[in-house]
Amino acid sequence: MIQPSHTAVDAFVVHAPGRVNLIGEHTDYNDGFVVPMAIERGVTITVTRRRDRMAAFRSEREAGAAMLDLRAALEPGRSDWARYPAGVLAGYQRLGWEIPGFDAAITADLPAGGGLSSSAALEVATATVIEMLCGQALDPLARALLCQRAEHEFAGVPCGIMDQCAVAFGRAGHALLIDCLSREIRAVPFGGDDVALLVVNSGVRHSLADGEYARRRAECASAAAALGCGSLRDVTTAIWSARHHALSDLERRRAGHVLAENGRTLAFVAAIEQRDWPAAGRLMQESHASLRDLYEVSCRELDTLCEITIRQPGVFGCRMTGGGFGGCAIALVTAAAADAVAAAVHRDYLLATGIDAEMFATRAAAGARVLPT
Repeated sequence: MIQPSHTAVDAFVVHAPGRVNLIGEHTDYNDGFVVPMAIERGVTITVTRRRDRMAAFRSEREAGAAMLDLRAALEPGRSDWARYPAGVLAGYQRLGWEIPGFDAAITADLPAGGGLSSSAALEVATATVIEMLCGQALDPLARALLCQRAEHEFAGVPCGIMDQCAVAFGRAGHALLIDCLSREIRAVPFGGDDVALLVVNSGVRHSLADGEYARRRAECASAAAALGCGSLRDVTTAIWSARHHALSDLERRRAGHVLAENGRTLAFVAAIEQRDWPAAGRLMQESHASLRDLYEVSCRELDTLCEITIRQPGVFGCRMTGGGFGGCAIALVTAAAADAVAAAVHRDYLLATGIDAEMFATRAAAGARVLPT
C-alpha cells in the first residue's frame, strides 16, 4: 500500500481539482457505476514546514487559523471547515506516520456548497501534503479510501468513493468510468474541439451533512434488504420483476432510480466513446428527471436552470450534478455555441429566480499533484 519513499521537502505547493459527475448520481454508495471527471478549478495549498508539531491551516475564505496539535491523536468533534483536513491527518496517524508540523495556506476557486467536491479536493490535497512532508506515499486508491473514511468519521457524510477517486485519479482529457463494487477505474476520452461542458451554479448552497443524504442511503439499503440482496448492484432484472412488489412506494422509487441510472451510465459511456453527443445529452436529461421525480434530490432552482438551459440552441443535455439539494448543473453543448448559451442562461435564470448565477466552461483535468515551483 505504501509506495517507495521519495525525498521529503520543506516548502511546496499542491493542487487538487474539483470534479463534476457527468452521470451516475447516487449510485456510488449502492456499488454501482459513475462517470466523474476532474475539472480545471480546485483547491491549492501552499505549504511550509514548521519547527513545532502544529498543523496550521489558513483559508482565504475563513478568518483566523485552524490549529491542529499533531502530538496527540486527532479525534472527531470539530464542527468547522477544518474537520476535513483533521480527518485526513487522523487517518495517517492511525497508519503510524509521524507527521511534522506545517503551515498550510489554502486558496480555492470552487464554489463552496456547489456540489463540485470542494471537500474531497481539500481532503486529497491534504493527503498529498502529508505524503510530501513525510517522504512516502500511499497508492492512489488507498489515499482515496483514507480520505473517504475521513469524510465519514469527521464530517458525518456517508459518501461513496466517487469524489475522492475522481480527485485522486483524474486524467486530463478523460472522464473516469468507476465500478464502485470492483473499484475498477477506466479512463474514457471526453470532449475535444466540438463540444464543451458548461458548469452553472444554481446559487443554492447544498449541505450533505443535514440528514437527507444519509436518509437516501438508508432507504436504498432498506430496499436492497427487502429484495434479498446485499446492495442494489446485486438486483437483477429477474429479481426486480419477481420481488419489487414487496417494496414500499418510497423504496420502489429510490431503487428504481438507482437501477435505471446504472444502465444510463454505461450507455452514456458508449455514446461518448462514439462521440454521439445527442444520445449522451438525452441520457443526461433522463438522469435529471429521475433524480427529480424518483430520488427527490433536486430543487426548484436546479429544475428551472435545467429547463432554461435545454431550450437553448446547441445544448445536447443538462442535469444536476453532485448530491443535490442545490449546487450546480452541467450542460453538454456544442463548443461553437458555448458563449451564447452561457449568456442566455445567465439572463433567463436571473429573470426567473433573481439569482446571478456563476458559470464557467471546463475541460477534463489531471488529478491531485504537486505543482512545479
